[in-house]
Amino acid sequence: MGYLNNVLSTSGTHVEDSPVSGGGLSQNGKFSYGYASSPGKRSSMEDFYETRIDGVDGEIVGLFGVFDGHGGARAAEYVKQNLFSNLIRHPKFIADTKSAIADAYSHTDSEFLKSENNQNRDAGSTASTAVLVGDRLLVANVGDSRAVICRDGKAIAVSRDHKPDQTDERQRIEDAGGFVMWAGTWRVGGVLAVSRAFGDRLLKQYVVADPEIQEEVIDSSLEFLILASDGLWDVVTNEEAVTMIKTIEEPEQAAKRLMQEAYQRGSADNITCIVVRFMAGVTVQQPQT
Repeated sequence: MGYLNNVLSTSGTHVEDSPVSGGGLSQNGKFSYGYASSPGKRSSMEDFYETRIDGVDGEIVGLFGVFDGHGGARAAEYVKQNLFSNLIRHPKFIADTKSAIADAYSHTDSEFLKSENNQNRDAGSTASTAVLVGDRLLVANVGDSRAVICRDGKAIAVSRDHKPDQTDERQRIEDAGGFVMWAGTWRVGGVLAVSRAFGDRLLKQYVVADPEIQEEVIDSSLEFLILASDGLWDVVTNEEAVTMIKTIEEPEQAAKRLMQEAYQRGSADNITCIVVRFMAGVTVQQPQT
């Protein structure tokens, strides 16, 4: 996704020859997760992902993110390495998780831009993240990676793709003195195909890193979550993705299934998928002493 003439910015990016996948289980048995990531048909890899289980103030916390870079991999890699560390260090992480997430996005963006002073090429990244704390799922999004949940068997988008032609996004950009024009697709300044992102220093006035945050209750009706880059969503609908993996218990296999399907359907982008399965209704058998 991202820049016009993106093919020109592929040099110096390490490419995995084959897809990678993996997964894990939270210590309290409340959720399991899997991921799968592939360059797809691209010669460069600008997708990054993070899956992390941490302890904060005695709570087990799950942190999951997909970061789709444009103009090179620098921004996506930086966000992967720093966003969640900044978040869990936030003094209000447990008490006011939503504001902590917004602050962490903003802080990570400004720190990345400071680190970019000597670069002559603008880099940026989307972020679609999920934070699991207690019985709460908080999804935050900047750009066009997407989060979809399955609740009571139904697919529900819990993030909104940030595209320049959306009425409110176009208005915000124009109010800030920018413009949106058609160049193969709608682009900010005729350059960038997303209206919010980390990085993108030259467009920062218009392309903000303010996340939209949605909170969901983790209960027995919440089955699983999909986080994925637009390499999936360009060719697979929300409903198709949910139906495709509903019966796959193992999240790593589910993530691989989505990635492979996107590739077979002709996705022209890097493809990265994370699947988190919730086990709120499942009793974890404790070992007997």
